[in-house]
Amino acid sequence: MAQKVKIDIDGKLIDMPVLEASEGFNVLDVRDLINEGIFTYDPGFLSTASCDSKVTFIDGDKGILLYRGYPIEQLAEKSSHLEVSYLLLHGELPTKTQLETFENSINQHMQIDKQFAKLFDGFNESSHPMAMVCAAIAGLASLYHDDLDISDPEYQMKAAIQLIAKIPTIAAMAYRKSIGKDFIDPDPELTYAENFLHMCFGESGETASVSKTLSRALDKIFILHADHEQNASTSTVRMAGSTECNPFAAIAAGTAALWGPSHGGANEAVLGMLIEISEISRIDEYIKRAKDKEDPFKLMGFGHRVYKNFDPRATVMQSSAHAVLEEQGASNDPLLSVAQSLERIAREQEYFVERKLYPNIDFYSGITLKAMGIPVPMFTVIFTLGRMPGWITHWKEMVSSPFKIARPRQLYLGENSRNYIDINKR
Repeated sequence: MAQKVKIDIDGKLIDMPVLEASEGFNVLDVRDLINEGIFTYDPGFLSTASCDSKVTFIDGDKGILLYRGYPIEQLAEKSSHLEVSYLLLHGELPTKTQLETFENSINQHMQIDKQFAKLFDGFNESSHPMAMVCAAIAGLASLYHDDLDISDPEYQMKAAIQLIAKIPTIAAMAYRKSIGKDFIDPDPELTYAENFLHMCFGESGETASVSKTLSRALDKIFILHADHEQNASTSTVRMAGSTECNPFAAIAAGTAALWGPSHGGANEAVLGMLIEISEISRIDEYIKRAKDKEDPFKLMGFGHRVYKNFDPRATVMQSSAHAVLEEQGASNDPLLSVAQSLERIAREQEYFVERKLYPNIDFYSGITLKAMGIPVPMFTVIFTLGRMPGWITHWKEMVSSPFKIARPRQLYLGENSRNYIDINKR
């Protein structure tokens, strides 16, 4: 029998239906409250379901993350980023033939038109890579606007292919621009992660040579960041997409939201913290500061607002991070030595264990990218690259069903109605 909740409004009982979730919390349907002249108040939408979705499920208390029902641990161990992208988009894992077709389609569309590449001429080497990436993604709307029909499944998939295929090329171009080097074309013989690393660090005209350890670790980072339910950037994509705008414009909006230090910039903050600590001998000093409630210093990359027990993505990433650190000779980098010492302390010291301040995905991805030689301003760009299939999947899910334009309400606390006063009488 369907659950209902009764709400008493000035003596009038209103039945509110409870919508049953396949996993996790059920949801109280408050849509009819508007007929009673009442809105709900939920700053940050922390207790509000803005949509229904079949893509990703998170149980923060139990440390569970599922893509289309598959545990993230299994996907990270056995799958690839492009296979996970197919899973998110289609709802099922591909057959071998389907995956090969999908991978070939991605490879065929990775190239960026030379004329379009001139967009980067408008930036200088000091421009932040995320500014370039935001502009380039928005610019793609100009190339794929004439046949815009967001209700057409064929158009939806075409947009998805273009975005997933072109984001590593755009990201690498932003990096090459920032270091004043020529762009390198994608190589159809390379995997997705290998292509990105080659386009970033390769040399024009030379055969690609990419470490398997680094490419596997990067592919795993992409998988672990591919989706994370209705976070700020995904919700931004859905909100922008609800206006029926070009999907490339909606994704550009999500990219801009990801740029914020409280969202995609968290792994940058980890490196900032390591730079501030700088030496192993100063770790105790900074841990003492972190414990002091009056001190503004915070240890970044520990604990998580969603995962209250442990971050399953961090558990998966730990071994890859260590493999990269070993191959790259992390013991020679003082910042990475600080990171390794902090990791050990967080896993052993009672203060951290009791408060469940475990190293999270931002900690491991931050030190892994640092060990790879990827500069800090590129960290959020890497996040953008990984999150692309999740964003486009949520956009596709939304426009494939009846939807309404997003219109949050407010609690108005301003002035009551008043009359205009002539400027000479004020």
